[in-house]
Amino acid sequence: MANEEQRTPGEDPNADEVPAQEPESQDSGSSPQPDLTVDDILGAEQSDAAADADAANEAAAGNEADNPYLDDLRRLTAEYANYRKRTESNAAVEKQRAIAAAVSPMLTVLDDLDRAEKHGDLAEGTAFATIAQKIRGTFERIGVQSFGETGEVFDPQIHEAIAQVPVPGTEQHTVLDVIERGYRIGEVELRPAKVAVAVGADG
Repeated sequence: MANEEQRTPGEDPNADEVPAQEPESQDSGSSPQPDLTVDDILGAEQSDAAADADAANEAAAGNEADNPYLDDLRRLTAEYANYRKRTESNAAVEKQRAIAAAVSPMLTVLDDLDRAEKHGDLAEGTAFATIAQKIRGTFERIGVQSFGETGEVFDPQIHEAIAQVPVPGTEQHTVLDVIERGYRIGEVELRPAKVAVAVGADG
């Protein structure tokens, strides 16, 4: 026919057609991969790369423990912490000493109030008693603490014995009477307590 393309003799009329690919057989020789379980993953052997990474981490940890610079850093940190504590403690003591220097000359006022109280001049409800209470409260607010009580064991570190009174049956030196109370601010002693000490009759 006129519409038919001329072909070279011997040429295959189906040469230009692309042969259809056959579907791959599911039985290509390899069996499907089974589903992995948690036990399979945990029980799997460690790969070389993972083993090398663990070894590197252990080596780094060992180097950190043996690093002398880290030891120096820890020592410097501890020394700085101790220095800071000492500085803060010294600053607190210096503050107490400054207050003590200002307060010490006024302790005689407290002595006068104690004498007036012993003589019954600070009767409750009187103006004098109210003033005495305010003065004592002011000293307490700035940190002044009194010490020295009748009957306590005599301690030469905080008591100043201005008299010794022989008392029969006394086995241990005790405070018989407080002449002047002692005072302190924190760790700073303003003055010791002046006391009369009871001693044994044989001295």
